[in-house]
Amino acid sequence: MPLVMPLGAAIGLMMGLTGAGGGILAVPALVMGLGLSMTSAAPIALAAVGISAAVGALDGLNRRIVRYKAAALMAVLGTLCSHAGIGLAHIIPDTVLTALFSAVMLIVSVRMLRRATAQGAGPLLRADRPCMLNPATGRLHWTRRCAGTLAGIGATAGLFAGMLGVGGGFVIVPAFRRYTDIDMHGIVATSLMVIALISLATVGSVLLHGTRIPEIGWVFVGSAVVGMIAGRAGARHVQPRLLQIAFALIAALVAVILAVRVAWPGLLG
Repeated sequence: MPLVMPLGAAIGLMMGLTGAGGGILAVPALVMGLGLSMTSAAPIALAAVGISAAVGALDGLNRRIVRYKAAALMAVLGTLCSHAGIGLAHIIPDTVLTALFSAVMLIVSVRMLRRATAQGAGPLLRADRPCMLNPATGRLHWTRRCAGTLAGIGATAGLFAGMLGVGGGFVIVPAFRRYTDIDMHGIVATSLMVIALISLATVGSVLLHGTRIPEIGWVFVGSAVVGMIAGRAGARHVQPRLLQIAFALIAALVAVILAVRVAWPGLLG
C-alpha cells in the first residue's frame, strides 16, 4: 500500500521531534490509513514505536542527556503494568478501545495546547516539584517522593502501552514537564528510552503469545526508524512550543475522526 511508508516516516519524525507525538498517532495511522483493527494495529504500532524510540534513545545517550536511572525505574514498572493492559485489551471490545483511545487523545491534546500557549507567561521551573536536579551534580536528587512519582508515571505509561498499543510518551513527556525541572531536550531523550524499553518488552510478550507482524507492518516499522533519525537530527533546530501546538491540533483532529468512526462506522469508510 502506498500510504505505509509515508505514514511510518511521519510517526517516527513526530516522535523524534517531540518524544511523544508519534507513539499516540501510530495506532490511528494504521487504523485509518491502512484499515486495520485496533487489536491488529497495536503490535505493529508497538514495534514501530519501540524500535524507532531505541534509535532516538541511543542518540540521547551519546549526547549524555538521558536520565537513565529514572528511565530504568519507569520502564520496570511500565513493563509489569503492560501485561495488565494486554489482558484488558483482550477483554474490552474493539469499539470500546477505540472510543477510549479517542477520549485519551482529546484530553492529552487539550492539555498540551493549554500548556504550549501558556509557556511564555512565566518561568518553567518550580521549587516544589517532587523530582529536582541537584545543582552541584546536575543529576536528579532521589527522594522517596521522587521515586514514587516516577514509578507512578511508568506504571501509567505501561498500562496504556499494553491496552492501547501506544508507547506511553504522551503520558511521560507531560508528566516530566509537570513533576521535574529537567529541560525539554533531556525530557525527550529520557522519554524515548522509556518508550523503547516498555514498547519492546510489550511487543516481545505479544509475539511470544503467537501474534505475528505481517510484511506490511515491518515496512511501517522501517519507515518509522527513518523518520526518527530525521526527527532527532532536526529537533534542536525547531522550537518545542510550535511542535507541541502542532501535535495537539493533529491529535485533537484524529481523536474526533476516531470518535466519528465509532459512532457512525460507515461514514468515513
